[in-house]
Amino acid sequence: MRGRSPRGRLTPYLFLAPALAVYGAFLLYPLARAVQFSFYDYDGLTVGTPVGLANYAAVLTDEGLRDAFGHALVLIGFFSLLPLLIGLVLAALLVRSRVRGLPLFRTVVFLPQVIAMVVVAVAWRRIYAPDGTLNQLLRAVGLDGLTRTWLGDYATALPAVGVIGTWYSTGLVTVLLMAGMARVPPELYEAASLDGAGPARQLRAITLPAIRPEIAVALTLTIIAALKTFDLVYVTTGGGPGTSTTVPSYEVYRRAFELGEVGAAAAVGVVLTVLIFGINLVVNRVADRQR
Repeated sequence: MRGRSPRGRLTPYLFLAPALAVYGAFLLYPLARAVQFSFYDYDGLTVGTPVGLANYAAVLTDEGLRDAFGHALVLIGFFSLLPLLIGLVLAALLVRSRVRGLPLFRTVVFLPQVIAMVVVAVAWRRIYAPDGTLNQLLRAVGLDGLTRTWLGDYATALPAVGVIGTWYSTGLVTVLLMAGMARVPPELYEAASLDGAGPARQLRAITLPAIRPEIAVALTLTIIAALKTFDLVYVTTGGGPGTSTTVPSYEVYRRAFELGEVGAAAAVGVVLTVLIFGINLVVNRVADRQR
């Protein structure tokens, strides 16, 4: 049998070359430059001074930066874990009950994903305002003692931002899980019912194993959204009150464009990129092992 010619073996790579060139120019090259800047004391205008790993050491020792990364990890609970729990319940109820108007519900629940986050942030800032919708509802039902400046209170600012993330992510997670549940043969549930398995056991024994790929995708997308969120924090709280809602992406902006510390901002961005990659690698490894 004659082997393939060298040109034939190279043909797939020739087709991929333009895409790889674009990928390298718009992603890999900027990322490499950010890594380079992270080793310099650089203000973006004058010639930088090499500082080695000092910028990375600051990420570990600066209390404000540690708090920012801690806030981002808290937001993962609101952007990823809560939507996953809510989405599992909603998707199971909707798929198993076969309600009418399911396509319309999918469209409505997915709607937050097609709205710009800045618009979402402006709308929720109005809801959380001292004279906003939330406080008006609390006063209307006689719970005046619970009213507060939600985005201006140290105790409630971060959870309030997180609730917006939950509202934003739940629709995406629900639609993904519904797509996975729709593939499960109904006969499996019928057989489980005949064996005496209740809804909770059916969910644990049949549904969850079948939708692990969708769960992995949902967690990947929402964890990325939680860790890189900037516009939501910038519009709603500006990192305040104090630094109670600062997150790494906001610190990148503040240090690069307000403080002129481009090298330090690049180091924060690189650490954030590694953190996002690491967490999602773990999520996908766990999902692959359990298939």
